[in-house]
Amino acid sequence: MRVPPKRFGEDLNVVIKSELNETIAGRVDKSVGVVIAVTDVKEFKEGKIILGDGAIYYDVTFDVLAFQPNVHEVVDGIVTELTEFGAFVNFGPMDGLVHISQIAENFMTFDAKNKMLVDKEEGKNLRQGDLVRARIVTVSMKDRVSTSKIGLTMRQPSLGKPEWLEKERKGKDKPAKADGRERESRKERKPKEDKK
Repeated sequence: MRVPPKRFGEDLNVVIKSELNETIAGRVDKSVGVVIAVTDVKEFKEGKIILGDGAIYYDVTFDVLAFQPNVHEVVDGIVTELTEFGAFVNFGPMDGLVHISQIAENFMTFDAKNKMLVDKEEGKNLRQGDLVRARIVTVSMKDRVSTSKIGLTMRQPSLGKPEWLEKERKGKDKPAKADGRERESRKERKPKEDKK
């Protein structure tokens, strides 16, 4: 870790942690995922000076807080942007794309005037700022968060907006409708008496 000369008078632990956060926070490491923050500096060895550079370089051991997105993982997020081809959802340090075909079972259209996606058959809509639950279906991690791509779906059971999920749950709790034939009661019935 490079510590610049202008920071020589400061607490070395604080300086190293700060410089590490500036250097690696937001980067993607293949072994740990997206580095969100350096949480602790465990140890550092004696610094070295390189000819022609006034800074001091330290070998450092440190802990990081990281996020590794996994295929099939369910995430809760907020819709940050809507387009004709889908919705961008932010979950923690990343955004994922829910393609328009993966938002709901029925076909959704983009209503540019009202800035929302609409399902005219069931009356569902999706707006910027809505909370949603989605499943990760594709992960393509690059060296930066901005160049990485995450694909999401909301077309599976228990995924979507909380209002959709509540409606789905209430629909499952309703008793089945009679189909014209009289149904027997679940109460115990008295046995028929035999006529002699």
